[in-house]
Amino acid sequence: MSAIRLLVLGAVRQHGRAHGYQVRNDLEYWGAHEWSNAKPGSIYHALKQMAKQGLLLAHEVAPSTAGGPPRTEYEITGRGTEEYFTLLRSSLTSYDQSVDVLSAALGFVVDLERAEAVALLRERVAAIEGWRASVTEHYTPADGPESLGHIGEIMNMWVHSADAGAEWTRGLIARIEAGAYTFAGEGEPFVGVLAEGQENPYATGSVDPGDSR
Repeated sequence: MSAIRLLVLGAVRQHGRAHGYQVRNDLEYWGAHEWSNAKPGSIYHALKQMAKQGLLLAHEVAPSTAGGPPRTEYEITGRGTEEYFTLLRSSLTSYDQSVDVLSAALGFVVDLERAEAVALLRERVAAIEGWRASVTEHYTPADGPESLGHIGEIMNMWVHSADAGAEWTRGLIARIEAGAYTFAGEGEPFVGVLAEGQENPYATGSVDPGDSR
């Protein structure tokens, strides 16, 4: 699964309505251009495609009084909201998702209720443990990876990565159960998006043709 769909749907949903440059600005604020494929072209393409698919509703906005071309603002639809939560839940439970997909899910985890977030993360731990057990039964010899030659380091790396992923997930579960963060239904959420016109200290400053649309 690509992280871009989850990132774009989540950013639009947080704003209520947002034009493409706002979405790009938010994702750069989160550093998503560094750890995912959320580059300007990908963001604007995703907005248009998901509008065609009925996940977003496109609103044509009149030009500003200062001039300039009209912009399109996007709003998430009912189908888009369903897709968003499906992607979010899947990204939190699947042990084999790439790190950018998991990172995107962490950015929106508080849109879930606390108990559900914990349950999904427990599923993730169980999946990691199940994968590790099946792999080490066949691919991790007692004498260490050297007995398989240098290619033994491939599975050695994956097993160690799985162990680290499980340990980190258990730590996150413990923090959430101890009361960290504000989840759905618990009060005012943390605001992770920029207000219209708010300066983004992490903006790349690169110009894309889609910025004005």
